[in-house]
Amino acid sequence: MPELPEVEVVRRGLAQWVAGRTVATVEVHHPRAVRRHLEGADHFVQAVTGRTFTAAHRRGKYLWLPLAEPDGTPSGRALVGHLGMSGQLLVEKRSAPDETHLRARFTFTDGGRELRFVDQRTFGGLAVEESDGEAIPARLAHIAIDPLDPAFDVDGFTAALRRRRTEVKRALLDQTLIGGVGNIYADESLWRARLHGARPTDKLTRPQVAELLEGVRDVLGESLAQGGTSFDSLYVDVNGQSGYFSRHLAVYGQQDRPCPRCGTAVVREHFMNRSSYSCPVCQPRPRARRKG
Repeated sequence: MPELPEVEVVRRGLAQWVAGRTVATVEVHHPRAVRRHLEGADHFVQAVTGRTFTAAHRRGKYLWLPLAEPDGTPSGRALVGHLGMSGQLLVEKRSAPDETHLRARFTFTDGGRELRFVDQRTFGGLAVEESDGEAIPARLAHIAIDPLDPAFDVDGFTAALRRRRTEVKRALLDQTLIGGVGNIYADESLWRARLHGARPTDKLTRPQVAELLEGVRDVLGESLAQGGTSFDSLYVDVNGQSGYFSRHLAVYGQQDRPCPRCGTAVVREHFMNRSSYSCPVCQPRPRARRKG
């Protein structure tokens, strides 16, 4: 599933190619693409047609584009999108052939490139939701600010993390605690901080949390600079270009390959119906808690 860097790359593309443009027509090719818009596909089309996308924002793994009325006043609503596992928001020439899994199309009054929502597995979706000006839509308000945001509260995060009685990897994936981090970047960040994902959060020291947060920020920033992590053709920017951070992954997906730091073979473990990757030497598994 796309994580913070991949979604941020898409947001930047939307800010460049879509923000400031007025929607001429909307086509919904698959009902699941707008299933989160409870009023239905026809209402979705009416809510967006003739409105102008004024900007492109992100909170965690969600995107939202505020809508303005034809006279330029804020509409109080925004287009909210989540890419799910395979969703793509692509800016294409109008003459380009339709993608096999095209789910929605937006054309613009300037006659230029159109915006297409393509989603092979149909887990992503679009909806129009209430949004006061540029403010975050209410449904996204529970998602925590991500660690690359200047407003991220380091002390608050540290205290909240150490209050939890859970495993540190589970905490990193909790979007109400820290936004935008998924399985790939959790494993990479834990490797950088020399922590096993099963380490209890309430046993972490403040210096350990600081090193973990530094690892999270570094790996997210480096991935963003590489355009994100693309393992296949599903993870692309608005122009269909892949990211290249997969070439720099230390442990994720690197089972049996040497750890870049110590040379020990990377191991794979089952975790929440997915996989965790770590170095057994650099990231020793913690001892089991004593009962009682």
